[in-house]
Amino acid sequence: MFVRSLLTFLTVAAFTVLCNAAAGQLQQVLNFGSNPTNVGIYLYRPSNVAATPALIVAIHYCGGTAQAYFTGTQYANLADQHGFLVIYPDAPDSSNCWDVHSTATLTHDAGGDSLGIASAVRYAITNWNVDPNRVFVTGTSSGAMMTNVLAGAYPDLFKACSAFAGVPYGCFAGPDMWNSACATGTISMTPQEWGDLVRSGYPGFSGTRPKMQIWQGTLDTTLNYNNFAEGVKRWTNVFGYSTTPTNVTYNSPLPNWTRSVYGPNFQAISAAGVDHNIPTQENDVLAWFAITGGTTTTSAPTSTPTSPSTTSPSTTSIPTTTTTAPGAQQTHYGQCGGFVLH
Repeated sequence: MFVRSLLTFLTVAAFTVLCNAAAGQLQQVLNFGSNPTNVGIYLYRPSNVAATPALIVAIHYCGGTAQAYFTGTQYANLADQHGFLVIYPDAPDSSNCWDVHSTATLTHDAGGDSLGIASAVRYAITNWNVDPNRVFVTGTSSGAMMTNVLAGAYPDLFKACSAFAGVPYGCFAGPDMWNSACATGTISMTPQEWGDLVRSGYPGFSGTRPKMQIWQGTLDTTLNYNNFAEGVKRWTNVFGYSTTPTNVTYNSPLPNWTRSVYGPNFQAISAAGVDHNIPTQENDVLAWFAITGGTTTTSAPTSTPTSPSTTSPSTTSIPTTTTTAPGAQQTHYGQCGGFVLH
């Protein structure tokens, strides 16, 4: 019953994205370090990878897979253009949702899904010559929740984060993977309480916390839009900013979307009239990560869901991709929309 109710909320809604087919394929990575919940790790390595590349961890939604997020977002073909690496984690739970609720996953080096992802990042820095000052994380829905978890539990690893339709770190905390109070937007705290909660993820951490960018549609009822305001309270406290933005830009990056900037390390984008199916704005994310300049973005039309396989060869070093998709091909994937509940 849990799996059915959770998937009803987080997978029936489709995040539709149009992206050009990347030139290569995913490769599975094994033996990368502590991985107590058996998170799958898949790497995309462009043929023109930089000598000291940036790394983006791109995390799928509930009911999705690493392969689905690879196919359904533009990060891989943007990696072809800019020479960075992309890690696509694959959730180990049978519902393909992330553990963003347990004490272990919410705590630095204590276990849970977050530790598996953190181990893969550490492996990448040590073995693939990744620049530790250019490691970033982004995700959608459940993946956005995990993005928030990693920002709280592993602020030492990431320099910037971008979360599409998620909830604040710790909002889902509890014994179960689904938290109705958080999902329905009834959990409210003061900025100080939210800030203290995220700081508890890594007690004693005194370094620079990663920049944060949050996105949410005003009509989101899957993860209620009230969570957007709670996120603003959280991150303004963390960075010592006022809850009143210093700059507001309307129709940015799309018509009826509003970008509120609270300081150099935090911005929040509200998408008027958009539900949980918020289109991922990959070019804007790359600009936030300072991989590219500017905030040029494109929206994506609705597409027909497919059901890609996640089967890939394994490797313990940066693999060379061997399968090339036709250069002019465009891949369409309606995120979550093809998942069938049984």
